[in-house]
Amino acid sequence: MRDAKLTIRISRELIEKAEHFAAENNTTLTNLIEVYLRRIPARHPLDNAPIVGRLTGTLSQDVSIADYKNHLDEKSQR
Repeated sequence: MRDAKLTIRISRELIEKAEHFAAENNTTLTNLIEVYLRRIPARHPLDNAPIVGRLTGTLSQDVSIADYKNHLDEKSQR
């Protein structure tokens, strides 16, 4: 993955606060921002999950959460 330069506008006070935090934590402001942005979830996080792919379509579309709760209740009474 190639790095790219980004220009953003943030208040000087916030930048100074973030730079101070980064220095206290032995990191850079760039690294702080990158780590934060990586935490943004993917749009479709399960699209590439092989187990989810194999399970897709195994249940009828008519099954509801209430059906599942009933199943758990019946299972716990055994």
